[in-house]
Amino acid sequence: MLLRRWVGARTDESLAFAAHNAIAKISAVLPPSLRDDVESSTLLVPGKMSSDAAPDLAPIRAAIRSERKLALAYRDGQGASTERTIWPFGVGYFEEARVVMAWCELRQGFRHFRADRIASCRTLEERYPLSRQRLLKDWRLIEGAAAPE
Repeated sequence: MLLRRWVGARTDESLAFAAHNAIAKISAVLPPSLRDDVESSTLLVPGKMSSDAAPDLAPIRAAIRSERKLALAYRDGQGASTERTIWPFGVGYFEEARVVMAWCELRQGFRHFRADRIASCRTLEERYPLSRQRLLKDWRLIEGAAAPE
């Protein structure tokens, strides 16, 4: 139940819906005593983020699953606009922001893109040359310090 509450408050609608359905399916097969424990949990999650801070990341998650490049129109922290082609491999859900982890072709390095600064996003037909698992592994090892092999 805590997971469903957290996902419902911190992610986009499609992911929250999927978490709700998963918990409902699990609860349905539990014995009544355990089902009651799930439903009466006293663990709480702070309120839902504003809709402005939680853009729909379903298209980005789909691009990650299919290992497709994304074309982004992005605004940096000062509001300057840039066009980027990225290889997305992960999404981080933090208290106040969603972050897309990706290899950036423009910068030739790993970058983190705040979802609330993505002005537009288009999935490209072209797949990126490395698997998302490899990108994630390289990112974890070097934390954006060098290009993947």
